[in-house]
Amino acid sequence: MQIRAEQLPARLQRGLDRLYTLHGDEPLQAQEAADAIRAAARAAGHAERQVFTVSGAHFDWSAVLGAAQAMSLFAERRLLEIRIPSGKPGKEGSEALQRYCRALPEDLLTLVLLPRLDGQQIKSAWFAALDGAGLSLRLDPVEREKLPAWLAQRLARQGQRVAEGEAGRLALAFFADRVEGNLLAAHQELQKLALLHPPGELSLEQIQAAVLDVARFDVFKLGEAILAGQVARALRMLEGLRAEGEAAVLVHWTLAEDIRALDRARRALDEGRPLPLALREARVWGAKEKLFERVLPRLPAATLAHWLREASVCDGLVKGLRHPDWPAEPWDGLRRLALTMLQPLQGGAARAALALSG
Repeated sequence: MQIRAEQLPARLQRGLDRLYTLHGDEPLQAQEAADAIRAAARAAGHAERQVFTVSGAHFDWSAVLGAAQAMSLFAERRLLEIRIPSGKPGKEGSEALQRYCRALPEDLLTLVLLPRLDGQQIKSAWFAALDGAGLSLRLDPVEREKLPAWLAQRLARQGQRVAEGEAGRLALAFFADRVEGNLLAAHQELQKLALLHPPGELSLEQIQAAVLDVARFDVFKLGEAILAGQVARALRMLEGLRAEGEAAVLVHWTLAEDIRALDRARRALDEGRPLPLALREARVWGAKEKLFERVLPRLPAATLAHWLREASVCDGLVKGLRHPDWPAEPWDGLRRLALTMLQPLQGGAARAALALSG
């Protein structure tokens, strides 16, 4: 049974299920959820803990099945953890997990830890067995638009808050900009604020003085920031990706893919197809679907043709080819491409930045 991460504390208070499956790529949420389950298990008398880490194709699944059926040395309830870092148990592991779920002992609580799973893994027989035998939690990163609320909730837990109204919004926005994509670091910065300041209201100045810039950026979120018209955030993401050593070729590819998808959708619209069909034909789904719906009416074919030409020049730059009208540095070229895309989406700020960049 699938539940949301925020539902876990209430479920644990009502009693323990026999099996918990955690899957996702957000380390802080995975750590906190696992720790909460372990604490509840200890409180319920599951004092003996055994851990198996599945590594490689030759892992001995019989040891896991044997441990599940073995009696505790001290006649205590047990906690058994199965960690599968690759998210791929293999054929033997798939069969073993299904057998395991069919015969869960009463005195055993099982915790299965997995990375982020793709659609095929979610639909697999072994995951269906885990989900059917207990609770499963998908642990995703906190999206940028939800991060201020997440930070406010965490501040409230430690007895702190920001001011009401615009001042508080600005304080949370500043905080979110500094920790985006790095919840572990966000947690550390929150703890720092608890040490530096007593419970009560925090000012923007106090947050600015305490919170380090520890943001980590996902290259695939850059296009979303551009399509949302977020000039400052998009430029900051570019600088962050550059500082983190991301490959300029990959950054260009993600932007060029968005441009090509927009162009395909625009052509389909101009040929009379309805917007949902145009987006499906352009292979646009997920978070970008809503962004495409919003920006496509503002992007005529001529604008997208211009973007395609600019992306073609930038492709040469990131691969070492100079162009007389473009910066020599690949990352400066990527900045120009991003600003070119931002101009019709957030005109004034993007035009000013593009003029400054030459």
